[in-house]
Amino acid sequence: MHHKNSKKKLAGIYLHIPFCKQACAYCNFHFSTSLRYKPEMIEALVSEIALEKDYLKNEIIDTIYLGGGTPSILTGEECNLFIQTIRHHFIVAANAEITLEANPDDITKPQLQYWKAAGINRLSIGVQSFIKEELKWMNRAHNAKQAFSSLELVRQEFENFTIDLIYGSPLLTDEMWERNVDTAMSLAIPHLSCYALTVEEKTPLYKSIALKKTVDVDNEKQARQFLLLIQWLQQNGYEHYEVSNFAKPGYRSRHNSSYWKGTHYLGIGPSAHSYNGTERRWNVANNAAYIRTLQLGVPQRETETLSAVNRLNENIMISLRTSEGLDLRQVESTWGITEKERIEQQLKKFANKGLIRFHNDSARLTNEGMLMADGIAADLFI
Repeated sequence: MHHKNSKKKLAGIYLHIPFCKQACAYCNFHFSTSLRYKPEMIEALVSEIALEKDYLKNEIIDTIYLGGGTPSILTGEECNLFIQTIRHHFIVAANAEITLEANPDDITKPQLQYWKAAGINRLSIGVQSFIKEELKWMNRAHNAKQAFSSLELVRQEFENFTIDLIYGSPLLTDEMWERNVDTAMSLAIPHLSCYALTVEEKTPLYKSIALKKTVDVDNEKQARQFLLLIQWLQQNGYEHYEVSNFAKPGYRSRHNSSYWKGTHYLGIGPSAHSYNGTERRWNVANNAAYIRTLQLGVPQRETETLSAVNRLNENIMISLRTSEGLDLRQVESTWGITEKERIEQQLKKFANKGLIRFHNDSARLTNEGMLMADGIAADLFI
């Protein structure tokens, strides 16, 4: 069925596939390295999709995102099962963006063709680095050679894809960072997501730093590498459309962009979040509990009803991170003139420091401002 997307509201579906081959040193997402429960998990995910068929109230599904964990350990049939189940219970736009997160070590020509046949039309590839020593230090399951060869294979099958890169790690010198970014540009990667290495509690990296086996991250180096990144990519025709995201014209991620626009979305799987405009909720972050409660048909999750204050704070936080910035007219029409004026006052001090610039009726972070996006947003909260 072809649907005209302009009339109806668009929404997204996110599927969390909570398995990984091995634990990367820096990761604090919810995953398991044991595949023992994979069949039961797939069954549970399929039943949650069916149970939640009314959550998005007939909104048209414009983006589907299979994330994790490592969804690329799914076979073509398993991907197909998820996508067909979603199509069966939801109205999916004819040109929906359907993304699969994939690790270089899972990418083979047959696998790419299976994913494509299942309806996947965009890949997000967890490269993180093209440098051998760094990948080893991160405990990634792939090596530098696989990073290159997987992208060559991807390009033969997919026109639309993105890679992740990490900067600011203890090992990464500015020269190495430039090498990574140059490599991505020379491979003409259409979209990049670049993240500063963060030290999350309970990760191997956190323990290693606590035991003084690893040097802690250097914030000044991180800031410098971020500003260099922006400069290099903008000179090479990439749009810096959100703090961590860069795209060649026409290759912005529709799924990510919908989060920043406040589009409603349904999260399927352990630890997945959902948002329908009035409430936010998140599933239990435990594989066994998730499977058990879905076998009983009563998913275990927590819900939070969003107040007007929550919604405004969230709007500030999310929109400030994008190149469009915070729309002050929208603040006025939704939350009133007093709120608009209060925020404008607060923004002036950031503008004086060169962290914000005003464009028509919106406030946009400068490159230096983007280094402190979350802090600036928190300062504007009610």
